[in-house]
Amino acid sequence: MKNRLNRVRGKHNGSVRTRVLLLTCLLPATTLLYAAALPQGHSQKKAVKSAGKPETKSGEASFGHDVLPVLQKYCVSCHTGKSAQAGIDLSVMKDASGVLKDRGTWDLIAQNIASGHMPPANMPAPTSAQRTTLVSWVQSTTTAADCKLKDPGHVTLRRLNRAEYNNTVRDLCGVDISPADGFPNDDVGYGFDNIGDVLSISPLLMEKYLAVAGKIAHAAFQPHDAMLRPIRFEPPRLTYVNQSTRAGDHAVLPAMNSEVNCDYTFPAAGNYTLRVVGWQSQAGPEAAKMQVKMDDKEIDARNVLGNQRDPKTYDINITVPAGRHHFSVVFTNPFHDDTPNPNRQQPRNRDRKLNIKELALVGPLQGAEAPSPLAKQLGTVPTDPAARSAVARKFLSDFVRRAYRRPAVKEDVDKLVHYVDLAQTQGETFQQGIEYAITATLCSPKFLFRIETDVPGIPSAVKTTAKATGKGAVKTAVLKTTANKFYLNDYALASRLSYFLWSSMPDEELFGLAAQGKLQDPAVLAAQAKRMLKDPRSQALSDNFAGQWLQLRSLDGVSPDLKRFSGFDDGLRQAMKTETEMFFQSIVSEDRSILDFIDARYTFLNEQLAKHYGIDGVQGGDFRRVTLTGDQRGGILTQASLLTVTSNPTRTSPVKRGKWVMENLLGTPLPPAPPGVPPLADDNKGPLVGTLRQRMEQHRANPACASCHARMDPIGFGLENYDAVGKWRIADGETPIDPSGVLPDGAKFSGPAQLKQILLRKKSQFEHCLAEKMMTYALGRGLEHTDRCNMDDIVNTVQKGGDRFSALVTAIVQSAPFREQRRDQGE
Repeated sequence: MKNRLNRVRGKHNGSVRTRVLLLTCLLPATTLLYAAALPQGHSQKKAVKSAGKPETKSGEASFGHDVLPVLQKYCVSCHTGKSAQAGIDLSVMKDASGVLKDRGTWDLIAQNIASGHMPPANMPAPTSAQRTTLVSWVQSTTTAADCKLKDPGHVTLRRLNRAEYNNTVRDLCGVDISPADGFPNDDVGYGFDNIGDVLSISPLLMEKYLAVAGKIAHAAFQPHDAMLRPIRFEPPRLTYVNQSTRAGDHAVLPAMNSEVNCDYTFPAAGNYTLRVVGWQSQAGPEAAKMQVKMDDKEIDARNVLGNQRDPKTYDINITVPAGRHHFSVVFTNPFHDDTPNPNRQQPRNRDRKLNIKELALVGPLQGAEAPSPLAKQLGTVPTDPAARSAVARKFLSDFVRRAYRRPAVKEDVDKLVHYVDLAQTQGETFQQGIEYAITATLCSPKFLFRIETDVPGIPSAVKTTAKATGKGAVKTAVLKTTANKFYLNDYALASRLSYFLWSSMPDEELFGLAAQGKLQDPAVLAAQAKRMLKDPRSQALSDNFAGQWLQLRSLDGVSPDLKRFSGFDDGLRQAMKTETEMFFQSIVSEDRSILDFIDARYTFLNEQLAKHYGIDGVQGGDFRRVTLTGDQRGGILTQASLLTVTSNPTRTSPVKRGKWVMENLLGTPLPPAPPGVPPLADDNKGPLVGTLRQRMEQHRANPACASCHARMDPIGFGLENYDAVGKWRIADGETPIDPSGVLPDGAKFSGPAQLKQILLRKKSQFEHCLAEKMMTYALGRGLEHTDRCNMDDIVNTVQKGGDRFSALVTAIVQSAPFREQRRDQGE
């Protein structure tokens, strides 16, 4: 323990800091470790109450009349006895009571019959009407049982993930230093990294928390400009124009008007520094020259000196209006020396080149002496000890309120004020005492964890609401906390809302509404959600929700074979990512239809990506909205980012693409491949021969593979006109592309345009799928079968709202699972 303390003491050591870490960090850490040690799935307990026997109303389908005969005629022949296919024995299902006892099997039956996957294509099959009746009966029976339970679900106590930690420190302390970038990666559950069941606490992570807390506290009182974190655009984030290329950790500009550029959206106007780090490859009598532009207008020109071992930094002061701006560095004086020189051993030394290591933006600048936000709040320190203690109490009460995301409790503030007083009695300054108190706060489980309980002393969630009846009278309803569930208090609701949409703590408007008890009003929740979607901090929804749903985070790790796809480079990789980010953000900020994700007549391109797509009329590195014509592009399925991450390094992967569509657009996840089945060879030297389609058909001939591949492969082949980096093609080598397919339900298509039309006809499936993905992300838990009724209500609300993105978000934040919590045993 002593050695661990010594490692995290940092600049300000001493007995006060030791006590802070022991009393506030290390001892409560046992609470963190205990919470993290809870078994995965702890929150996913089954509802204790049974819904009873399924009921059948007069005129509705019944098990004996409409379901059992279909099963016996078309299913039992394969699904019976010990050798039943997939281990499902339907011969033992004689009455409706078995549905709720074995609902997982019945959900699977309904899913496979609805998709047309079962019975197999070569077997007798029920009519379309029989399929619809059977599926509707199963779904209505299980949904009715779930709805009776009115179970809002339970979310495991969970810590802030890395993105949430960085953003919360930024908004709480006024420093943008991203301390969590050095933390271990967060585990992923249900497709996202904010799931309580998998956000464990390791000893290493505890050490990281202790190590960075003091650094954050010290940084929070440094002059504002000194603590500004540069926004860096290193080679992977730069766009390359006119023969400029990436070589390791730097960009190389070899020719006249070779260029690297980047774009950045400034949240506020102000004075900034544009920083260029680079060096020259010397040849000829002159130094390399660079021209620096903002929005295609020259703002500076410099000679560039230095070498690779000693790169030089060039700072350019600029005044920038708010909004998106384009920056570029252009090489203006290339030189080639053909003069014979026996002393020159390397031919490359004949060429003058410009090398760029990074571009960076620093600002907005407020002057070297501008105090930090916390220093401004603390103000002038009084000389009188009693007055200093009062100032510390006032400052720390507000800091704790924001850090713990609920009103400050006297005991918490007393402990922190004691640290400040103790520091001064031992000869340290008042500010150092405040830093110790902040360090303690940042180590507390009350900061590190999002605690969602009905805490005594915090305004209760029990509110009275009014509802107009048909006669115009007012009927009152009281939201009551029961033994099985409770309504989240207003502060917990404020945190759920802010971490859902901003991945950060609530702002003062949310805190104010929570203090007034107004967040229990669904209309206020909806209004706040719409306000927050318009705030720049909603970019976090694109970074963290879309980044995982659309697999954009995986794009940096993709490495296509450059011999086969020579046009791919890091500039194109970044352009692919930017297109999808801007497309998602446009749907959010412009409140467009979520069906635009499937097909849209617009996208966002720069010159490099437009050329990759074969689209004319786009020049320069700046991204702009482009209206699409024809049917090659439109929607996320045709964007190169998604097409690239769902491919192999040397070829496309119909399996990966089809699987992604089924899981992320249609909400029909597939089981993992059976053990012992070899993957399809990655090139034509494998054991299977012929075209990719022929090889897939041979692979599918294995009965263990056929059931899933019959659903995935046709969708993937519908996207075969796009190569492994998303470029349009009509042939694979010398073999013409065949983009046709037949889905298990009999729907036929040829090419991506017709495939998208089929997906739009399945829009209800897509609406459910996206709603479930976003609800999982918003709650921080996987969905249970008891959530189905609420999800149906959300989708109905979205459809009535014209499928607008805001309709989806507001329906989620007004739902019972978002506003309520099941109280599990022992709570």
